[in-house]
Amino acid sequence: MLLNLVVNALDAMPYGGHLHLAARMTDDRQCPLEVAIGDSGCGIRPELRERIFEPFVTTKEHGTGLGLAISAQIVRQHGGDITVESQAGVGSTFMVRLPVSKPGG
Repeated sequence: MLLNLVVNALDAMPYGGHLHLAARMTDDRQCPLEVAIGDSGCGIRPELRERIFEPFVTTKEHGTGLGLAISAQIVRQHGGDITVESQAGVGSTFMVRLPVSKPGG
């Protein structure tokens, strides 16, 4: 899932740009681990943004539209959540929130 998000970010910046990865623990009791994957790429058009995690929805000319759908499915199967913030011409940031296991639990 993480590799797919990083590859997508790199694909969004064919002429270079900035890739940002960050992780932190939050006060959220359900999903305290938050991972952000951001890029300074082309962004996602608003009409696609709300459907980007659906199967076969893609912004790539030769994409299958399965990478983000599968990534979202993996995150949800682990009890987490994934969202995206994007602005055309500025870039996108995907936020993954996951629960964490307690030691010995």
